[in-house]
Amino acid sequence: MPTTRHTAAPHPRAARHARRLRSRPWLRVTAVTAVAVVAFAGTAAASLYVRLRGNVETVDTSGLVDVPLPTDTEPPDPDDPNAGRAVNLLVIGSDDRSGENGAIGGYVEGQRSDTTLLVHVSADRQRVDVVSIPRDSRVDIPACNLTGGGAIEPRRGNFNDAFALGWDHGHDLESAAACTIMTVYENTGILAEHTVIVDFSGFQGMVDAIGGVSICVPADIDADYVDLTLAAGQHHLDGPTALNFARARKGKGLGDGSDTNRIGNQQRLVAAMVDEVFAKNVLTDVPELVGFLGAATQSLTVDPALKDAMIGLAFSLRSVRAENITFLTVPFVASTEKKNKVDWTAAADTLWANVLADRPLTEAAAPPPGTDGSGGAGGEDGTGGAGGSPAGGAPTGGATSAPPDTPVPSQTRKAGREPFTVNDTTAVCA
Repeated sequence: MPTTRHTAAPHPRAARHARRLRSRPWLRVTAVTAVAVVAFAGTAAASLYVRLRGNVETVDTSGLVDVPLPTDTEPPDPDDPNAGRAVNLLVIGSDDRSGENGAIGGYVEGQRSDTTLLVHVSADRQRVDVVSIPRDSRVDIPACNLTGGGAIEPRRGNFNDAFALGWDHGHDLESAAACTIMTVYENTGILAEHTVIVDFSGFQGMVDAIGGVSICVPADIDADYVDLTLAAGQHHLDGPTALNFARARKGKGLGDGSDTNRIGNQQRLVAAMVDEVFAKNVLTDVPELVGFLGAATQSLTVDPALKDAMIGLAFSLRSVRAENITFLTVPFVASTEKKNKVDWTAAADTLWANVLADRPLTEAAAPPPGTDGSGGAGGEDGTGGAGGSPAGGAPTGGATSAPPDTPVPSQTRKAGREPFTVNDTTAVCA
């Protein structure tokens, strides 16, 4: 625990929506675990559940994230401590190049966050919104507490600097994750209740746990720096190949080489993984779900509360429909502050307000005068992709409330530039 504390004042946007948030249920671990084991007792899932808890490493940032929140007044649902309220998870793709990850990607000192997703699960468990935060976004990085005491001074920087600064000064995942959490809060007013850190081997394990993932590759790919050569057409990727597909940024068939351009492929890949999970009925079969999580979590790091709540949270999503899982990118334009970086547009404010209010992120709202709310060019080479807008454009299937048994038709969308759902078409293969 830090010996020096720097307590941040409540963010004004968070204060307005504080009643929608709850404190992390750190003290529920024993009760939830006991109930879960009893529920699974006498089944094959019992041993799998115990193995699952043993697989998952934890990162406890509770002593570093200084944002006061109201405490729960009602006893939690033992099967899903998050039941009845919206949940925000911060999923951080760690570019850790030590140990097994070094063997995969080549050893590099330190740790960085190449990919960050804010995953919003609606209170009614009927909608999931996945927001990609460009790593090259220019943001305010607040004072960040370190586990060894002291804090990083506030500064202006790239979004992914937060994770690297926390690691470089604190020398642990707690400091790195806490600084990323606080940076998201500083710039959006959203405090993520849960954190998931996925490294290279963890991502490979998740793909292999569902038996690989099918994806359309519309043009030949011959990537630089990673081992990936794919002919145009439909492919079924194993874990290592899927990881290289997610990492590939430069080379033939990969666009302008910017990170913002790569986001589209990453979103398509995660959407394809979700589709595989749906196709295998993983969320509706408890033993299958526990087995999948057991295989998929061997290289994941999560906060202590999520370690015990993940089965309940995942199972509570069993009725969510593919057209209600939406992927989008924070709306951005080329930065006026620094070359090859990006700034968020005014449409991003609508996006974050919708997250805080638990509204569909593509819910229409009037764009500010003089803007079209659609983002613009930007990226590492100054010509990267435009961010998808939650305002002013046609909503995707996830933004339309259809009767429960009415299918929402698939639409054709540009991943990384437009919001799209698991049900939409993002690439065409002959």
